[in-house]
Amino acid sequence: MRRILHIDMDAFFAAVEEKRRPELEGMPVVIGGSGDPTKRGVVSTASYAARKFGIHSAMPLRTAYKLCPHAVFLPVDYEEYSRVSREIKDILREFTVVMEDVGIDEAFLDISELAMSSEDVAAAIKKRIKEATGLTCSIGIAPNKLLAKIGSDLQKPEGLTIITERNIKDRIWPLPVRKLWGVGPKTEANLKGMGIGTIGQLAATAKELLIEHFGESYGKYLHDASQGIDDSSLVTHWEPKSSSRETTFEADVADWQVLARTLVALLRETVHDIRERGYLARTVTVKVRFRDFRTYTRAKTLPEATGSEETLRKAAFECLGRIRQNDRVRLIGVRLSGLEKKKDDS
Repeated sequence: MRRILHIDMDAFFAAVEEKRRPELEGMPVVIGGSGDPTKRGVVSTASYAARKFGIHSAMPLRTAYKLCPHAVFLPVDYEEYSRVSREIKDILREFTVVMEDVGIDEAFLDISELAMSSEDVAAAIKKRIKEATGLTCSIGIAPNKLLAKIGSDLQKPEGLTIITERNIKDRIWPLPVRKLWGVGPKTEANLKGMGIGTIGQLAATAKELLIEHFGESYGKYLHDASQGIDDSSLVTHWEPKSSSRETTFEADVADWQVLARTLVALLRETVHDIRERGYLARTVTVKVRFRDFRTYTRAKTLPEATGSEETLRKAAFECLGRIRQNDRVRLIGVRLSGLEKKKDDS
């Protein structure tokens, strides 16, 4: 029997901050942006105490402040969160090398070959992480990635949910369709218009009807997913497709020099990122969003991949010059793509 484990750290960013500052434990803590709720930015993570006030990730910080003015707002510290994440991933590799790293606070493990029971594996992982970091996690274990991911979210925080093919009907079908991996707000609304609100109702819908509404590929996926079918394997190694950085200005910008300096800084960070990973880039894309949310992107593909900051900077400015600046700018970003592994003699 295939056993896939999905681990999801509980309110990860907020939990890391609480361990650094024990006085925050039990308080509503909101992590996002610069940590100033009067400025632009969105919530990255909210502690469970903050979530009781309706605060959730991707919410504007200003909205979060209105919901809970007495919450503690802190800036995002990716360097520290990444350090703790690496520590956790090293612990997971003690149990199996068959691991798919899917984010800073989550991963899939194939534990099919382990002699330990699923309950014992989960308990051992939880104990090791708690001892090493002081943090808690929630775990889902199932025959495939789809069900394991759903399971890890069912009993947060510190949960353990084991799903088998026998209890898909009673554990999975009553859940809202939004719980399915890959179902977003738009698909949820379309399904609601078809009278489908739960995974069970989706499972009872003819595959042909789903294909008619959503196309061959996605319609078949929705049908299979509602039945708990997922044959996807764990991706234990992947090549990055791109690296990007962007920033939203605190106040809309009209000064070209400010835009230029910001673009240079973002590009420098992005070039450093691909160099650290041993890659060269061939395509540069610049994104500009104006204050009315009109968004434009311009790209330039070079004759060959390069790691030269100067060459990539020239290409970025060429892209920026092709975007007519006729209003104040809200956001600017840059992406390097067409990545190629740097040869030893490059």
